[in-house]
Order: sequence, then structure tokens, then C-alpha cells
Amino acid sequence: MNNKLFYSIIIFFMLFACKTSDKPIKDINLSDLEPFRNYTLPLDERVDDLISKLTLEEKAQQMMHAAPAIERLGIPAYNWWSEALHGVARAGRATVFPQAIGLAATFDEDLLFRVSSVISDEARAMYNAAINKNYYNQYQGLTFWSPNVNIFRDPRWGRGQETYGEDPFLSGSLGTAFVHGLQADNPNYLKAAACAKHYAVHSGPEGLRHEFNAKASPKDLFETYLPQFKMLVDAGVEAVMCAYNRTNDEACCGSEYMLTEVLRKDWGFKGHIVSDCGAILDIHAHHKVTSTPEESAALAIKSGVNLNCGTVFSSIPAAVENGLLTEKEVDQALKTLLITRFKLGLFDPPERNPYNNISENLIHSVDHIKLSREAAQKSIVLLRNKNNVLPLPKDLEQIFVTGPIAANVDVLLGNYYGLSDNMVTILEGIVGKVENSTAINYTHGVLFDRENLNPLDWSTGNARYSNATIAVVGSTPLIEGEEGEAIASKERGDRSRIDLPLNQLNYIRHLREASGDKPLIVVVTGGSPLAMEEIQELADAVLFVWYPGEQGGNAVADIIFGDAVPSGRLPVTFPKSTKQLPPYNEYSMVGRGYRYMEEDPLYPFGFGLSFTQFEYSGLQLSASQISKKDSIIAEFTISNTGSVAGEEIVQLYLTDIEASFRVPKYSLKGFKTVTLEPGESKNITFKITPEMMASVDLNGINIIEPGKIKITIGGSSPGNRSQELGAPKPLEAQFSVGL
Repeated sequence: MNNKLFYSIIIFFMLFACKTSDKPIKDINLSDLEPFRNYTLPLDERVDDLISKLTLEEKAQQMMHAAPAIERLGIPAYNWWSEALHGVARAGRATVFPQAIGLAATFDEDLLFRVSSVISDEARAMYNAAINKNYYNQYQGLTFWSPNVNIFRDPRWGRGQETYGEDPFLSGSLGTAFVHGLQADNPNYLKAAACAKHYAVHSGPEGLRHEFNAKASPKDLFETYLPQFKMLVDAGVEAVMCAYNRTNDEACCGSEYMLTEVLRKDWGFKGHIVSDCGAILDIHAHHKVTSTPEESAALAIKSGVNLNCGTVFSSIPAAVENGLLTEKEVDQALKTLLITRFKLGLFDPPERNPYNNISENLIHSVDHIKLSREAAQKSIVLLRNKNNVLPLPKDLEQIFVTGPIAANVDVLLGNYYGLSDNMVTILEGIVGKVENSTAINYTHGVLFDRENLNPLDWSTGNARYSNATIAVVGSTPLIEGEEGEAIASKERGDRSRIDLPLNQLNYIRHLREASGDKPLIVVVTGGSPLAMEEIQELADAVLFVWYPGEQGGNAVADIIFGDAVPSGRLPVTFPKSTKQLPPYNEYSMVGRGYRYMEEDPLYPFGFGLSFTQFEYSGLQLSASQISKKDSIIAEFTISNTGSVAGEEIVQLYLTDIEASFRVPKYSLKGFKTVTLEPGESKNITFKITPEMMASVDLNGINIIEPGKIKITIGGSSPGNRSQELGAPKPLEAQFSVGL
């Protein structure tokens, strides 16, 4: 058969598949349909019928991410690999939201839900547009490998920016909201399919991820590394991605304990499991757990994997022939996988699925751009505001904008990004904000990561004669990120040190000297903590803005000039230096994060300032002593004692102060966003349930021991450092738990 005839046949069958499903429902005779296309039949029956029509080779092909068309059945190709971490990624024009770590800094579940709802709207619209042209390419599907709920246990990890931070409760809460928005709540169809990744105990080193063995104690496993995954399973996430590494000697994509015992049996997960891309190859090529592709495919399927991102599952027929697998095991794995495609409506008449009506006009619409700007505003964390120097007046006589990041587009994007034709750099945002009478000077000022080669320096003169200097420094996705993305990284996307580049620090020193007593505002970009102790002293104001998305420049200008009030909070602890960190390769949580760190950090977890002041008062508990089965209500008042309206992120922490085993110093168990006008007060309540009071013992078991539990409620994680930096004084109380 010549190529022209071959492709003509393929196109005919693909068009036939589309046309047969385009008939109005009233014109379809159900008795004429193949059972797998008959939408009135039970789902199990439909999937079983389709599988019965496939050869073993076709089954294997459908279990790889680039599933080919089955022309004889009129089934088009489907590529399972799509990304939507903070907007539909790698698929064309889309609304670009702040990177996930920035979204986490909002501490706002409702915002995450609205953002992911927009993402799934755009995803469906883009998918509808693609299939109308018979495009079935990678990144154009409806199965999105997001969110990433790995714990950001160490700031040296380049992919920490993709996560929701260091706390499992925060990560699980925000991830749950993201899943609900992405998948929606139609009783018959998924709008899109979400995926919790990377399961499990996966957070660097990036350069060793294909061979690394993460060692985690039962306590750390069930206290830190797994709770957020369970929360997403409980929320109905459609997929879970197994990670590259080994965990406690077992390959994550070949672990019967993690995938079958914990995920499927203990947690009741019903969706499909997809391997990270190349992870099944790693089982024999790098972990040396198996010796051949056939053995790796068999191990993965027997352990519970349904979908191979990669091509190792092409060895399934050989594995069956060699007795490593049975075809029945293959059928069961494929059935679980195909159910997702059916739930997405891919085998039903288009008019039955309301998501097929989502218009292309929604893609990057005005409302979606506004939401991106709102998310960016709420993600920005004000770390310092000496003498209330911010907000600046918009009619200053002269402003100097400088720094290697000010006009940089890459810092808007982060990892796993979509593309927009409306990306606003920080420089552009500032220029668009001030009045026409204000003169703005801009120079790059300093190279990103090395001292300037030209000894001439005009920047200090500009700083000397300006009414305010805004310096934009920090990190970019070129030096921190996934191993293949961070092309300027010497450590495959990770960092051995968390310092700001020395030449950037030297530049801030020069600007401070030149500015004299006039305001120096330092805006810092990055996806992970930076050691900025000296910046904290040199600058009059410090804003950490993450990788803020397409509207990042406008959002930063909104904060600097007072059109928005900062409310962001740090979802990860900022150490003073790399010296405060345990060894990077160690997965023990001892000494890590706000829950176990003994030294005072530079900036605590949950910290962030506002342009107004909040006061907490009147904490009362519904009881002073309860049983293990009881809940308790904490009620208190929060007041805005400042002069502008603002949002406070109220945080609830619990501490078991009489535990018989190692427990966290504090654990976040609740958070709420409270909006208050100047002088306004509101009564707030938290319900503390037995589940929240439980601690994880050394065997990884959740238990409630009799004894005292301390409650801390405030605007940051507890500790002296929060108050030193200006957080409101927290409220504390204790209650006793009996038998």
C-alpha cells in the first residue's frame, strides 16, 4: 500500500468516527450502535465491550500515553499527556496564572477553585477547537497531569515552585480546590481529568531523580509525604502519577505497597495510575530492580500502573507470551484506564456532553485576564515596609526602575507554562501605573549572575536623583526548575546554595548608598526561598512576587502604588542561609520547615504584612476538657485597626504538648480569608475535630493520646520571629483530651 492511500484510509476512518457521533441524538438508533458507544448501557459493560474487540497489541498501544487511532472501530488517536499547572500549558494561547507556589501564597481555596475552573474552561475550548481540525497532538487532550502536591521539603529543589509549599494540610486543601475546579461537578461527565503527582516522597535531587532512593520513616511518610495525596483521593481526583525515584527501596512505579496496599486498598482510589515519563524505563535501566522491559512492564501493571508515559508497555505482548503477565491482568489495567476516557465523554455523541459547547471565545477572555491579575495581587508577599514607605504616590516627580529582572518575561512564567499575547513585565506595569507628570528612568543596571564588564555605572546617579528607586532582582526559571528546563543551572535545575547572586546583592548595596534616605523598594522574583537577610536590612520595602503570571507586572504595580493591598503569605519557610538546612539528600523531616526547624528563620511560614493592621482578641473555647471522640469550637474576634480595608489570612495551629513521641512544634490545621474595612471587627470560629487533634506516631499511625493540646491562632506561624517582623500578636489557649 502506498503512503498516499494509507493516509487517505486513516483520514476516512477518523472523519467517519466524528461524523457518526455528530448525528442528533433523536436520529440515532441505539440498537445500531456498538455496545461501547451506547450511552444508555452501564459504564462497565461499555468498557468491557470495547476491550473485547481489541487485540493484545492494540491493548498495549492504548496503555501508552500516545495511544494511536483504532481505525477499524472508528476510534481516533488520543494523547494522554497534557499539562495545566497554572494555566493550560504547551498548547498555545491561554491565560497564564501565577506559578503554583504563588497560588499557594494566596492561602485561598476559593481562588484556587476559580482559577482551575477557568483553566478547565479554556482546556475544553482548546480541545474542541483542536478536534474540529482532527488534531490529536500531545498537550491537546483533556487529561491534565496537575496538580503537583509533593512537599517542598528543601528550598534547593528546583521544582519546588510547582508545589503548594511545605505543609501537607495547605497543599491538600489547595490541591482539593484545584481538582474540584478542573473536573467540575457534572454527574455524567468530567470537564477535564486532574492528576495528583508525583507519588510519592519526591522532591529532589533533580539530577538523581531517575535513580535516587528516598528513605522516609513511617512517621514522616504518613505525617508529611502522603496526607495531601490522600486528601486529593478523597476529593475524587481522577489520576495519580507515580514518581521516578524509589521510596524505601521500591521503585515508585513498581511498588505494590505504595500503589496497591496504600493507594488502592487503604485509601480506596478508583482512578487510573500513570507513570512519570520514562519512569518505567528507569525500573530496569537505572534502579536495576528488573532486568528487561518485559519485567518492568509486568511489575508496573501488577503493582497497579495503568498508563505508561513512555513506550515500555509495548513489551506487554512479550511479557504475556513469557508468562510474566496474563491477558486478564492487562484487561483489568486497561479497563481502569479507559473508564477515564468514557467519563470525559469521548465515546458519546457530542451533544450529550455540555462541555462540548464551551466556546473558543472564552480562551484568554477579559474576565480570565482579570482573574490572573487578582491571583497575582493576592500571591505577592510584603516582607518589609519600613515606616510604611509603601504604597508610593503615583505622582512622584521621578522614579528609577532597575535590575536584571525588571523587563524580563521569563520570570512571569515559571515551569509548565502556557503562552499569552498580553504578558506584562514589572517595568511595563510600573510605567502604566504612574501619572504622565512622573519621569521614569530605567536601566538594566547589573547582569543577572556576574559582575558588569563595563566599569561605567549610571545607575547610582539615577538612584541619587530619583524620588524612589524600584530594584527588581531575584531568580528565574532558567536557573531553577526541572532538569531539562533550567538551561542556566549547573545542577540540573537545583541549587546548592540559596543566596541571591552576589553581584545582585552588591548592586543593592550601591543603590542603597546612592539613594540616601529616599525609598529603595526591592522586588524579588523566584520560585523558592532566597537568603535575603542583608536585603531585609538594606531595603525600605521588600516584595516577594514569585513567578506571577502574565499580569505579574500590573499586579506588582497595583501593590506598590496602593491600588491593591497585599495579603499573600509564605507557603514555605525562608531560612537565613543554606547553613540552616539539613543535608539535601536526607528525607527525614527533623530540622525541616516550620514544624521541625529549631533555629529562627529569616521569614516564617505563613508570614506576610499588609498596608493595614489587624488585632486578634477574645479567644474562647467551647470546652476545656473533651474526650477523643469530641470536637471543640474556638471562637475569637479579629479587628482591622488600620486605615485601609484589607484581607487577613487567619491561621489555626495545634500542638500536642504532652505527646509521648516526637511531634511537630506546630501544625497548620485551618485557615480562612477575612476581609475587613477600617475599624471593622468580625467574630470567627474554627471547629477542631478529632481528626485534627490526632498525631502520627513512630509507626505511622494516627492516634490521639490523652493530654493537653495548645491552640495558636494568628496571622503567621507561631514563634518570636513572626512578631519581630510585624505579624499581629497571636492568641493561645489549651484544652485537655481524655479517654
